[in-house]
Amino acid sequence: MAEHFVPENLPTHIQHFINGKFVDSASGASFDVLDPVTNKTYATAAAGQKEDIDAAVAAAREAFVNGPWPKMKPRERARILNKIADAVEAQEARLAEMETFDTGLPITQAKGQALRAAENFRFFADLIVAQFDDAMKVPGAQINYVNRKPIGVAGLITPWNTPFMLESWKLAPALATGNTVVLKPAEFTPLSASLWADIFTEAGVPAGVFNLVNGLGEEAGDALVKHPDVPLISFTGETTTGKTIFRNAAENLKGMSMELGGKSPCVIFADADLDAALDSALFGVFSLNGERCTAGSRILVERPVYDQFCERFAARAKTIVVGDPHDPKTQVGALVHPEHFKKVASYVEIGKTEGRLLAGGGRPEGLEEGNYIAPTVFADVKPDARIFQEEIFGPVVAITPFDTEDEALELANNTKYGLAAYVWTQDLTRAHNFAQNTEAGMVWLNSHNVRDLRTPFGGVKSSGLGHEGGYRSIDFYTDQQAVHITLGKVHTPKFGTDDAATVAG
Repeated sequence: MAEHFVPENLPTHIQHFINGKFVDSASGASFDVLDPVTNKTYATAAAGQKEDIDAAVAAAREAFVNGPWPKMKPRERARILNKIADAVEAQEARLAEMETFDTGLPITQAKGQALRAAENFRFFADLIVAQFDDAMKVPGAQINYVNRKPIGVAGLITPWNTPFMLESWKLAPALATGNTVVLKPAEFTPLSASLWADIFTEAGVPAGVFNLVNGLGEEAGDALVKHPDVPLISFTGETTTGKTIFRNAAENLKGMSMELGGKSPCVIFADADLDAALDSALFGVFSLNGERCTAGSRILVERPVYDQFCERFAARAKTIVVGDPHDPKTQVGALVHPEHFKKVASYVEIGKTEGRLLAGGGRPEGLEEGNYIAPTVFADVKPDARIFQEEIFGPVVAITPFDTEDEALELANNTKYGLAAYVWTQDLTRAHNFAQNTEAGMVWLNSHNVRDLRTPFGGVKSSGLGHEGGYRSIDFYTDQQAVHITLGKVHTPKFGTDDAATVAG
């Protein structure tokens, strides 16, 4: 294997960013950060504790109550958001290198993430300038209008699979709407998050508006969720953690937005364009190393094309290039962390008892170190199998046949999750009816996972709570205050006077 690429000028220690300054944890605590290709420590990061979260929230609260940010006109904030987008685009290559080094994502897939991050800021810059709110009139009697206000300090907790892009997805609308934020990035991947501090400062974001605390979920994340001065929590991550956050947020009745796990079906009918469906199904589960919440990790195929599909899918899976994430030829890189590698590898072993192994099945030849797993395909998987029901979050797929449309729908809905679904058929009526009856927050018909930022993003059942994206993000990060004004004579029952009964009656 060629020498492993290491980006230039990597930090050896990653700090918090609180009230406009880089700082260590008050206690001096830190944790090791690993490179997924060698699993060697390349840096330490400050490990945030309750006192660090307290300091970050105090700075964010002060910036919200007494600072200029929430009171700026939308156009002023939009200009700063566009400067942030410019800065992100200007360092796209460096960002991609760092993201690949930190996550193990293939470099070609990491490159797109920086541009998507910039687009998130441009999109919300446009949206807040174009934003308008309702006014309802009863001519000559009353006007009611909606006054939209930022809520306060938003706690943002982000995952490690595409960290920089998913951080931007929360940061952009939270800041656009005038809130201040405390970001707690995933402990496995703190590297790219550390870039936000300088990007925001140079773009003109005032001190205290953006704060970053690194650390473990059960320490820094937990303190952020429980903090009484943080009225909003937006979390993307695993369902079990989401349930814990929900319980802990109940004490202070916080606003919650959660995008959780998935076990999304990709349903392929016999009349589908099989070549297009094959491309999409492969990309849907093996891109981003399979570490994607919307992965089509259960492929349901109609019986007449089942054998042909399995054969072609497995043949393609065997030729997917697994290797050093920095090599542009690589299609599947290294999983993010040895802990996660162990989990995915254990599911591969479970799968060998639950399905027919058609491709992969463990570590690829020639990659003896690093968190590598070959794209793994199991066929004839029963609906009660663990690899059919449980989120694996790696390059592992279960394929199951069906005979009727009703059976396909039953199989598609037969998990606790409901994030995404993919349906392949040339029958327009069936496509729309099937989509409407699928228990999923998002459905793609004859399409792979393409996102329009105006549409709601979120899941049902164990896949999430609430939606973000477009105006739904604006709704989540703002309070809507209804203001009522009477224009004519005020007619109110006259309590406490002789004629009260008559007037009230």
